[in-house]
Amino acid sequence: MFFLPVGHGCRALRFRLYAESVSTVESNPVDPVADNAEAPVYREDKRQQPKPKTKKPQIMKAETAAKKLGILLSAAPESFTAEPISREQLDAILADPPAWLVELRANGPHPRPVVAARLGVSISGLIRAEVTEPLTTAEIKHLLETKPQWLVVERATQHEVREEQIRVKNAQAGKEALAKEAQKSAKK
Repeated sequence: MFFLPVGHGCRALRFRLYAESVSTVESNPVDPVADNAEAPVYREDKRQQPKPKTKKPQIMKAETAAKKLGILLSAAPESFTAEPISREQLDAILADPPAWLVELRANGPHPRPVVAARLGVSISGLIRAEVTEPLTTAEIKHLLETKPQWLVVERATQHEVREEQIRVKNAQAGKEALAKEAQKSAKK
């Protein structure tokens, strides 16, 4: 066997010489009519096979389902929190809410995002006001009626933030409109 030194630009020649030196199996044509002919041997197909058509149901933790329903997990019944919930079960609960869900949504206790939305403040505003525990609908109504100082300040802050977001969004839309107009005039 003849080897060429590596790095002299003779890769194709080295491969050809190597291929000739390796012993190959002589191919004898198989006569399918002959009785003593062996059947050709096929290799196993190792390509990736298609996925089965049946879908596994998507399941989620009870905590995730409670967030999607807008309820407090600790206030939900044991039957809801005991086992994971499939997406189909969640859709069924949303389509036809059971009595316990209607009661929780109406009277609470409510999770922080729901309390913040009903009070018209941010979740950060609740934390700044040290409102960390869940509130019921009656407690939320009482806060809205009495309007403590922290609630007035946080609602004003939230209003300013929303106005700023609208201003930025309008400014961005104006810039995009000007850019599109400039592109149209440049094409002409």
